[in-house]
Amino acid sequence: MRLTYIGGPTALIEIGGLRFLTDPTFDPAGTEYPTPVYTLRKTQDPAIRATDLEPVDVVLLSHDHHFDNLDHAGRVVVNAAPRVLTTEAGAGRLGGRTTGLAPGQSVTIPTPDGRLLTVTATPGRHGPPDGDRGPVIGFVIADIDEQNGVVYLSGDTVWYEGVAAVARRFSVFVAVLFAGAARVQAVGPAALTFTAAELVQASRVFDQAAIVPLHFEGWAHFSESRDAIAEAFVAANLIERLRWPQPGRALRFDQFGPGISFT
Repeated sequence: MRLTYIGGPTALIEIGGLRFLTDPTFDPAGTEYPTPVYTLRKTQDPAIRATDLEPVDVVLLSHDHHFDNLDHAGRVVVNAAPRVLTTEAGAGRLGGRTTGLAPGQSVTIPTPDGRLLTVTATPGRHGPPDGDRGPVIGFVIADIDEQNGVVYLSGDTVWYEGVAAVARRFSVFVAVLFAGAARVQAVGPAALTFTAAELVQASRVFDQAAIVPLHFEGWAHFSESRDAIAEAFVAANLIERLRWPQPGRALRFDQFGPGISFT
């Protein structure tokens, strides 16, 4: 497996010859996205431009209704992709080659090297329980014959029972967690994505997993930086579990399971 960080929630995950793209965001820094109640602002260019991206096989879209998960240029990528997996509501809006999944539903995808992968939608809660931010999902990618060596992509969620249930069902060895404690004034002080403290909590529950933070920078509404995340993991004596993505560079996971290795 290789994971190449593009920016924000966007990464290219390559497994068995398949290329998965997460939450496509390719607009330039400085782009603003006004809504009736707040304005999002992008602060970082993508490390790879959409026009330079090699073809992808599957887009994993946690939700389509927030610009920091699907921006203008990202929609062009989605429209050109041969397959898109997202929420049922999002599939209804996007149409085309989009498949909507409810949490717990799976699809099977053959790989060029002759394997079958399953992609399972996982539950997410995008903020406080009393705030309606619209449906979101995460994803688990696993070999169809063996639920070990699993890659978990959280999507925009906070820590709650639905995420803990993923750890009970799957042996996750790479957990790609959307962090940064995103906050917008319309929701108040509550975080909309994992806080640093929640990342620590997740790492203890996904106790065999390498923790790869994603979606922690590049947008003005993040309230916790890379440094805040690192400090929380140092304080918890878990810093060796963190694997930081570098823009435009690939993390390679050479071995799954206890003692997972990286290059």
